[in-house]
Amino acid sequence: MKLFNVGIAGYGWAAGAHIAAINAGPLGQVTAVCSARKLDARELSAKHGSPIQTYADFATLLRDPQLHAVSICGYHDAHPAQAIAAARAGKHIILEKPMALNWSDVRQIEREVKAAGVQLCLCFELRFSSQFRAIKSLLDRGLLGELHYGEIDYYHGIGPWYRQYEWCASKAACGSSLLAAGCHALDALLLCLPGEVAEVFSYGSRSSSPSFKRYEYPSTTVTVLKFKDGKAAKCASVIDCLQPYYFHTHLVGSEGSLLDNKFHSNLVDGLEKHRWSQLSYQPVDSGEVSDHPYLTQFNAFFSALETGQPMPLTGLAEAVRTHAVIFAAEQSLATGRPVKLEELHA
Repeated sequence: MKLFNVGIAGYGWAAGAHIAAINAGPLGQVTAVCSARKLDARELSAKHGSPIQTYADFATLLRDPQLHAVSICGYHDAHPAQAIAAARAGKHIILEKPMALNWSDVRQIEREVKAAGVQLCLCFELRFSSQFRAIKSLLDRGLLGELHYGEIDYYHGIGPWYRQYEWCASKAACGSSLLAAGCHALDALLLCLPGEVAEVFSYGSRSSSPSFKRYEYPSTTVTVLKFKDGKAAKCASVIDCLQPYYFHTHLVGSEGSLLDNKFHSNLVDGLEKHRWSQLSYQPVDSGEVSDHPYLTQFNAFFSALETGQPMPLTGLAEAVRTHAVIFAAEQSLATGRPVKLEELHA
């Protein structure tokens, strides 16, 4: 028998990937699903290979004494209320990105999770991808030296061919290009460039293609980051492009550089300076949630629960840090001026 029973809130695209990953691991199993849609428990159990109880009301699901954790996979605007309710019910939390659509709600989630003493795992799962595990290993070994510049960009056309476009185009429901999807790139950038961000400046634009006309906000944004120690960085979030999915990664350091799956380092003897060397990782090259490394991330989450250790890489502290930069960028985009991170705490 597995140690941790998990309830799923919302039964859509992300939920299917969460259920498969949780059930595939050694410690967790999905035993309940809550959805506004009417679901048949027998059909759901047969589909996912384990007994699943269905609920139509989230508060009722939280009263299930057999549940140790909940995975919140519903619409973005519902995340804060559900995360806060879960914390108050003493349930550990897996929370899909973004945490919330405003900074005030992020801070409220942070307070409630800390007060309840539960663990939170935020689904910035690309930190657990083969690509960023390999890149972080390269950085941790000092092969690029001290980084002074980085850019990680998200290119993924989210148009009518995606079901999420129906609600993602709404500012009230989805917020912005960064909150919709580009936050994955910004979070990866912050993984690779440690240190405190001092200030950000964001610009926005939008495609004239009819495919993206329903967006109520700039569907392309570019954010420039200034770090307190002098580093500079850039993150573009482009969800109105007509091209293959591309997670552009370029890091520049005192001893070498990395460009996507290629690198050069002065610290590796014998490398030719006019040619790139290649890393053989599985790249982040798809927006399909079934391709995301949830299994690795959720295994780390349940292992942390079992051992009483903090969630590595995508715990509460990392989630709040990334969202602080996101909402400073949102404020810059709205006001047309640079925004210091300290302004969020004023």
